[in-house]
Amino acid sequence: MAKGITKRSEDYSKWYLDIIFAAKLADYAPVKGCMVIRPNGYAIWENIQAALDKMFKESGHVNAYFPLFIPESFLKKEAEHVKGFAPQCAVVTHGGGKKLEEPLIVRPTSETIIWAMYKKWIQSYRDLPILINQWANVVRWEMRTRLFLRTMEFLWQEGHTAHATFDEAEEETLRILEIYRTFAEEYMALPVITGLKSEKEKFAGADRTYCIEAMMQDRKALQGGTSHNLGQNFAKAFDVQYQDENGKLQYVWATSWGVSTRLVGALIMAHSDDRGLVLPPKLAPIQVVIIPIWKGDDEKKAILTKIDSVTKDWSTHFRFKVDDRENYRPGWKFNEWEQQGVPIRIELGPKDLEKEQAILVRRDTGDKDPVGLDRLKNQITELLPKIQEDLFNKAFEFRKQYTFDCDDYTQFKKEIEDTGGFYNVHWCGSRKCEDRLQNETKATIRCIPMEKKAEKGKCLLCGSDSEERVVIAKAY
Repeated sequence: MAKGITKRSEDYSKWYLDIIFAAKLADYAPVKGCMVIRPNGYAIWENIQAALDKMFKESGHVNAYFPLFIPESFLKKEAEHVKGFAPQCAVVTHGGGKKLEEPLIVRPTSETIIWAMYKKWIQSYRDLPILINQWANVVRWEMRTRLFLRTMEFLWQEGHTAHATFDEAEEETLRILEIYRTFAEEYMALPVITGLKSEKEKFAGADRTYCIEAMMQDRKALQGGTSHNLGQNFAKAFDVQYQDENGKLQYVWATSWGVSTRLVGALIMAHSDDRGLVLPPKLAPIQVVIIPIWKGDDEKKAILTKIDSVTKDWSTHFRFKVDDRENYRPGWKFNEWEQQGVPIRIELGPKDLEKEQAILVRRDTGDKDPVGLDRLKNQITELLPKIQEDLFNKAFEFRKQYTFDCDDYTQFKKEIEDTGGFYNVHWCGSRKCEDRLQNETKATIRCIPMEKKAEKGKCLLCGSDSEERVVIAKAY
């Protein structure tokens, strides 16, 4: 265990915060409930942005930007939407020293203002589809906050698309769900379950909400992203119609979807250990850190000259940094970069130089191996994807170990409290049983999984007939 980092087994919540502070990812802001994202944390978010932005654009989406302030009347146009978000809204009533004629809502999400604009932009079927994404900040007046996972202001992307038919909107919703799954598994090294939210858990104003759900190391679920088929709800609220090929007016079909800086929290909780942050190489701001070790000026010059020679073409292969600071001892540097989650550390001292080798250290396993300097670049190039794969496999096996089928409610109540994890259970589909589950166990239906087999059974709570199992867990 690194100095200053609580063990996961002792206090998981404290461990999570200790990792954030030790890795210099974020800090508390002067405004209660808000956070300052420090350069190390923001660099991870930039890598998340870059990867997702590329995937969005490759699937035909473009970026735009909409205002932070939304007229209060806009939010009231869609009944379910305003009911869902009203308690979390921050409202501006004065500006420029005067009371506003109409209060402005600080953006909690952008469906309403975007659909007010789509009304201006859509007249004909030729104007469809519109496939827009924006990278933005949003404000939701949360009472209980936690860095990255739930803050009053956070960063995210939100996609908003308009389509001519339900089928096109549903296809878009599922396309984005697959992008989120691919990103989580291939970039975050995080296995996820894709599924449909229950009516209770779906987005306010949506017909259907799909999600990705991941298991953290404390065996709780974290919702990583959501993709919503909004049906025609917002089109009708804002009277957005188009003229079809037969000259008939039709309401537009809509989707919205988003992920946020909570993904940084997911990375922390899914992979890190008691020594500090562990990052998958694809998202690590620095993939390799080289720490030269010397005692005198002659050793320093020889070692740094060798490093310059060995690394001259590395920047085209991976992201690396040479930590040649003179005011810190090598052991201190080892600890710092370990806490910050750099996947590979290279140590090079006088004895290594004599042997034409360096010591390569894996952050995820702690394994140390001598590697010839002439083979170092190739070894790193091969090892980075191996670390990425190993992190995914470790997380997958962990989830598999703590995923259970359960058909007895008494047993479930004991195990969800003692062991935690994901439970595949039968549910009759009633809101009454869903509410009872949450009230009695603090667990919720995370999703109705996309990949499932038809299996008749009896509802875990009431014993009524059930056609399939759903995933239940305690969650963030």
